[in-house]
Order: sequence, then C-alpha cells, then structure tokens
Amino acid sequence: MSNNKDSMLFNITPFLFGGLFLLGLVAPFMAYPVLVMKILCFGLFACAFNLLLGFAGLLSFGHAAFLGTAGYICGIMVRDVGVTPEVGILAGTLAAGALGWVFGVLAIRRTGIYFAMITLALSQMVYFLVLQWKVTGGEDGLQGVPRGHLFGIVDLSNTLSMYYLVFAVFCLGFFIIHRTVNSPFGQILKAIRENEPRAISLGYDVAKFKLMAFVISASLAGMAGATKTLVFQLASLTDVHWHMSGEVVLMTLLGGLGTILGPLVGAGTIVALQSELADTVGSWVTVIMGVIFVLCVLLFRRGIVGEIQALVKRAGIH
Repeated sequence: MSNNKDSMLFNITPFLFGGLFLLGLVAPFMAYPVLVMKILCFGLFACAFNLLLGFAGLLSFGHAAFLGTAGYICGIMVRDVGVTPEVGILAGTLAAGALGWVFGVLAIRRTGIYFAMITLALSQMVYFLVLQWKVTGGEDGLQGVPRGHLFGIVDLSNTLSMYYLVFAVFCLGFFIIHRTVNSPFGQILKAIRENEPRAISLGYDVAKFKLMAFVISASLAGMAGATKTLVFQLASLTDVHWHMSGEVVLMTLLGGLGTILGPLVGAGTIVALQSELADTVGSWVTVIMGVIFVLCVLLFRRGIVGEIQALVKRAGIH
C-alpha cells in the first residue's frame, strides 16, 4: 500500500510543478508584482541554501556574502560598466561562485559548529570590505542601478517584463537544484549527510563533493542576489549582513528543511508577513520572526511542507 502511495505521489509531482509554473505565469495579475518578484528572489536564495544544509548537511552562516556580493557586482557592471542585465546577472553569479569556492576551500574540512563559525567569520570580512570600499557606496549602498534592456531589446523598466525575467531566472535556478538533488551527485550528498564515515569508507572523496555542493549553492544564491539588485535597483549592506544569513535559515526551516518546495514556501511566508506587518508593528517584526522561529522548532520541526508530506505518508500507510 505504501509503495503504491509513493508511486502515486511521484506521478503527481509533474502536475504539481506544472500547476505552480502556471500560477507563476499569472501571479503578477493576481498580486503586487514587486512583492512576488521579491518572494521569487528570496525563494531561490532559500532553495540554494537548502541544497547545502538540507541535502549536504552543511550549516553555513555566511550565505548573505554570496547574495550581497553578486548584487553589488551586478549593480556595478550594469550601472558603471554599462553591460546588459543578463550579463550583469551572469557576472554576479560567477563572482558568487568564485567566492563560494574560496569559502569552501577554507571551511569545508571542518564540521558542525566550526564550519558554521568559519563561514560566519568569512562573511563578516566580506561585509566590512563592502562597507569600506568606495565603489559600493558604503553605508548608502549602490543606488541608481538601471534595469536596462534585456539582450539590448526588452525594456525592463516595464514591471511585467522585469517580472518575467525574474520568473525565468527562478525557474532556471529551481530546475538546476531539482536536477542536482535527483542526480547521482545528489544521492552522494544525502549519503554524506546521513553517514559521512560510511561515505568515506565507500571510496567517495567527501571533501570534493562538499566543495562542489558549496560552489553550486553559492552560485545560485548569487543569481538570486544579482536579480534582486535589478528588481529594486539597489544593492545595500543589508544583503551582506549576518542577519540575512539568519533569515534564510528561518525561511528554510519554516518551509521544510530537505524538501524541494519548502524553502520557497518559507520565503513566501516570511516576505509576505514582513510586508504586511511592517506598517503596523514596525521594528517588532523582528520579534515576531523570532517567535515564529521558536514555534517552528518546538511544534513542527519538519516545516510546513515537511509536515504536509508526513501527513500524506501516514494517510497512505493507513
């Protein structure tokens, strides 16, 4: 009975993704487009982080460095160098990937809290570098980033055009994550997460696989950051601050650690709550986010999507 249920869920998955894709196509006509774009950017950021924590078992407290660095690089390339938006996004993604490689080489052979603290320390170094570097605008951030013309043709100052670029970037990033998780490489990452000594005994170069996962995760986080800079025409210190690294942890845990759709759901929930509550409770938003985090850890550790999946499986068994 359980096997039949799992098979049925597998068959349903393409329809679920298809439905979500169609929903994404019509979303700007159903909700405020800029809010949806923000959700997609942070959703990709959280999905990228989940690839590292949820499937490789590596807790990074430095992922804001990749989001912010890519945002600044994209902004500088588009505003100061004059490249087209797609080149700016590519440049930001590559810069984040290169930075991820540096972080990975320095941190990957450590585990647990030591790994997390090294990534946090390296991220803080990036924060202070961005703060002191005149090109980034310091505390004022990188302002006045033009959206430009996609491929020199499509005017991204049009909100709908910008939305569909963001949606396309999200779909590309999500597809890469989905393929990675469901590939032999993804299975090895899960094996490392579950029992690293056993993976080593089977002959896998664990450090190499961890580094590859780190670089992929950093690159996709950078893709989200570069896209976000174009949406808001701004790259700010908030994007590289350690608070952002903590926020993406909350998004991932709230949505469902180790699930494909969980981080997107978590990001959507957090961004929507912040948007709705910002005008009514002001700075208390941070306190509310903290309460949500505590409740998530205490009451539903699997997250929103994880709990739904567990309910479906239990229903299938009975």
